[in-house]
Amino acid sequence: MPDPRSDRFVRSHLKTRHLVLLVELGRHGSIMHAAQAANLTQPAASKLLAELEHALGVQLFERLPRGVAPTWYGQVLIRRAGAALAEMDAAHQEVMELLSGLRGRVDVGCVLTPGASLVPEAVNLLKTRQPRVLVSISVDTSKLLVQRLRAGELDVVVGRILDTEAAGELTFEPVTDEPHSLIVRAGHPLAGRTDLTLAELVLQGWILPPTGSILRDRLTAMFLSQGLEPPAETVETLALPVIANLLVGSNMVVALPQELVAPYLQNGILEVLPFDLGLRMEMYGIITRRHHQLSPGAEAMLASLREVTAQRYPSKR
Repeated sequence: MPDPRSDRFVRSHLKTRHLVLLVELGRHGSIMHAAQAANLTQPAASKLLAELEHALGVQLFERLPRGVAPTWYGQVLIRRAGAALAEMDAAHQEVMELLSGLRGRVDVGCVLTPGASLVPEAVNLLKTRQPRVLVSISVDTSKLLVQRLRAGELDVVVGRILDTEAAGELTFEPVTDEPHSLIVRAGHPLAGRTDLTLAELVLQGWILPPTGSILRDRLTAMFLSQGLEPPAETVETLALPVIANLLVGSNMVVALPQELVAPYLQNGILEVLPFDLGLRMEMYGIITRRHHQLSPGAEAMLASLREVTAQRYPSKR
């Protein structure tokens, strides 16, 4: 049952200017700069913030010698304000597209492996049915993608839910897991060796995902558990074309799902080292916001993702 106090707050106190100011305060950490970005005077911005804090009965920002910092309550309001403004932007976009005869827009986020296969195939399927839908695709880590999804910047994410606090706001439809192999260029000095050891492999140059990613943490834990320091010679990147070119032009190694580089393996450009990392990632899946009504374009994209998933991974469904 809706809380009447919440309804009274939204209807009687909350204005669009409050939402805009909250988002800008979160971005700038300064009332002066947030006021400029929101086209307000500094006194007006201070008054709006005071109104919000009075209406809620909590402190939203700590006043610091140089700027402001959101409290826990402020962080909640900033995130929700961003999502609310994103919804209004999306509504305006939908109306304008309908007026111009277009079919809508969908913003999709995905981690690396589905970004190389599942998502492009789903987009192609969508385009055969709804060619005028504009599709925007972002490839990043699950953590950042889910943050953007919760903020209303993305419609659908193909990735993992890592933050248990966010799980209640989201729905997760499993797709598949990701067994990882060691990939090198064809003709690599270690290719064909059946006696490889982790101590020997750690001396190679490695291409690694950014610090803080699940795979990076798992690889680091794998080396440390064997009493080994992580590789000293490394390159950090998530960009597949960069990874492929680095491998082809050097003796570096990378831990990737074979599915991700299947065309390179089939054409004999890259090959798999005969060494079992014993490394598997949790299932990634299709993530959407719970109780959120998707636009027609986003609904069509979601349907295409589900259809392609059922075709590619029938045993996982």
